[in-house]
Amino acid sequence: MTDIAQTYSPQSGASMSPSPDAANGKAAAKPVVQTLTMDDLSEALSAGLHDFRQSASYGLFFGGFYAVGGWFLVWLLFAYNMPYLVYPLASGFALIAPFVAAGLYEISRRHEKGEALSIQSVLGAIFGERSKELRWMALITGFAFIIWIDIAIFLYVIFFGLHPVNPTALVNTILLTPQGAMFLLAGNLIGAFMSLAVFSITAVSFPMLLHKDVDFITAMITSIKCVVQNRKPMLSWAIFIGFMMLISLASFLLGLVVILPLLGHATWHLYRRAIRFEEGEEAATP
Repeated sequence: MTDIAQTYSPQSGASMSPSPDAANGKAAAKPVVQTLTMDDLSEALSAGLHDFRQSASYGLFFGGFYAVGGWFLVWLLFAYNMPYLVYPLASGFALIAPFVAAGLYEISRRHEKGEALSIQSVLGAIFGERSKELRWMALITGFAFIIWIDIAIFLYVIFFGLHPVNPTALVNTILLTPQGAMFLLAGNLIGAFMSLAVFSITAVSFPMLLHKDVDFITAMITSIKCVVQNRKPMLSWAIFIGFMMLISLASFLLGLVVILPLLGHATWHLYRRAIRFEEGEEAATP
């Protein structure tokens, strides 16, 4: 990864590629996928941990906000007698995590550039005018999350019918009966397929949209190319994210307070190793 090493060094504070500027007659920068190795994953995690330590209060804020949001949704499900959706909702949280982590990408970007941090500047990067493509991506992942919940409801109706089941009876049914085992297997297989599909379009697209002035279609296509070109490291990264999410579920989402910022910062550094930009040629003067 000599190309990336020449242009990117989070520890040295090397600056990023300049943003496209329509006024100078340059075409938009073209994203180019780089070859990743397993070492890139460990280096990205190490750099992500470094960023987390540098700005722990910001990371804990975003991680805490995500965890509290999850607890609130779980409470709503129990309040409306829909406990069967608790596990699908919690496991589906990974689908919308890339957008929630956008603030963490901005923090890592500012560390890389040596820029000052403030909550206003970080949130402004997410909700500002230039981040509208980022919000389009958020809409897509949000839609995928809704589809996943709809599928979970559909599977529940197929296996258990329309009558409500109390939480204790539902857990016993799922864990102790063949019907429950089939329900759990079908749900996890479909969930894994959806998670892999969403991972493919979001692996590097969210940090790219925050970093460069590209449209969300280009970002998604580039992300898919990155996953296809780097199958082993990117699949390993997806499995690692899934494992960390399982830890979060086992801790009743409390682990998200630390896991989300760690993965968010690491994702930024993995993106910087995975994608470089070629500046476009000078546009013809009319």
